[in-house]
Amino acid sequence: MRWEGQRESGNVEDRRSGGGGGFGLGGRSIGIGTIVLALIGWGVFGINPLTTIGVLSGAGGPPQAQQGPAQAPPAGDRNAAFVATVLASTEDVWGQIFQQGGARYAPPRLVLFRGATPTACGMGQSAMGPFYCPGDQKVYLDMDFFDTMTRQLGAPGEFARAYVVAHEVGHHVQNLLGVTGKVDSMRGRISQAQQNQLSVRLELQADCYAGIWAKHSQQAKGWLDAGDIESAINAAQQIGDDTLQKRSQGYAVPDSFTHGSSAQRVRWFTQGFKTGSVQACDTFNAQGL
Repeated sequence: MRWEGQRESGNVEDRRSGGGGGFGLGGRSIGIGTIVLALIGWGVFGINPLTTIGVLSGAGGPPQAQQGPAQAPPAGDRNAAFVATVLASTEDVWGQIFQQGGARYAPPRLVLFRGATPTACGMGQSAMGPFYCPGDQKVYLDMDFFDTMTRQLGAPGEFARAYVVAHEVGHHVQNLLGVTGKVDSMRGRISQAQQNQLSVRLELQADCYAGIWAKHSQQAKGWLDAGDIESAINAAQQIGDDTLQKRSQGYAVPDSFTHGSSAQRVRWFTQGFKTGSVQACDTFNAQGL
């Protein structure tokens, strides 16, 4: 992936040198890596899976956080420059798509942190993996997760990492379009199994949106090398619910899926990449996933 020299986003906030702060859990965070904690993160990071479950279920009251002035990443930080470049590309792609639809795209901020950090959705922890918080419209990322992708999940490659960022930005797009709010409004009104099914459709749509970004960014920049798309597809496959559950406990429980199977994640990322169309990513009305 030939990303050096491309525009970097100014919407990156670096909290890696500061403390995480603390408050009770509240709201809801949506993340590509939330199941990592519940399924394998316990063994990798030593953090209780109930922490993630509490965040996903919206436990606790509204957070009250005090955060200092936002800081930009230091010059010369190649990893930060990479995610800032990917974020800038998502801004360009979604800005154009929203403009074509007669709307203005309000980009999210991307927060780099280590360990833990306060969010409008509760205390974010590294073991949750990258996640998006609708409450403050920010993507949260501990870049150590990229090492976890390579060493623990078998998903190496820069474009695999770019896919992760684009997936979380996809959740931001869902939030702007009102999809996230509709799904959250069903909480408590349907069974847990039905809620899981809605969560799967939400996650697969974010995968599809990541594919849309990949297609449009390649058309605009021609920055992908041979094997880049394959690395993103491999990442989607390695973080499927069935693959993670089998790795963790030796078998899969489909009714507990919240992000989709490996085959489903690959299919919807590929759907977005092939079509480049938001309309083609309507997972909620799809008869089969």
